[in-house]
Amino acid sequence: MTQAHTLTLRPATVADAPLLAAMHSASWQATYRALLPSAFLEREVDAERAAYWRARMEAPGGERRLVLIAELSTGTPVGFVCVERQPGSPWGVLLDNLHALPAHQGIGVGKRLMRAAQDWARAQGEAQLYLYVLDGNTPAIAFYERQGWTYSGSEPDHMGGIDITALRYIYRLDAM
Repeated sequence: MTQAHTLTLRPATVADAPLLAAMHSASWQATYRALLPSAFLEREVDAERAAYWRARMEAPGGERRLVLIAELSTGTPVGFVCVERQPGSPWGVLLDNLHALPAHQGIGVGKRLMRAAQDWARAQGEAQLYLYVLDGNTPAIAFYERQGWTYSGSEPDHMGGIDITALRYIYRLDAM
């Protein structure tokens, strides 16, 4: 099995938007099978995520955002993180995306990406991060709780053509 020390992180560029979209789609297709409609995951998610990442990576305000791609020493991409400062947010910095590709979960990708997001937020002078996870995504919830994140509420959302509940978790940066 691949060891975590073979991982490297690199900043994503606009040219990486298709790669980010492909990883995001693959993650959702594997993780959300029981949470989102099959039709969305099988026929719509690829195009939807491609449009999302193209727009996101081209959008102004890149200085408020960090997007990193995790790669094995072979250059194989295995995950990514996107964290963004949210001016005026009562919750702090948004950890908007944290994805380790299914075939590479359990080797430290998520932890490494999360630490990079936390370090970046600290360097920005922030005191807290927050994220949303789909209600019912038990493996992700367990992962975040093992990393010291705490539940702080829920909000209605809409994803894949259905109404969902997003659980908000927070992480105090002084919690080491």
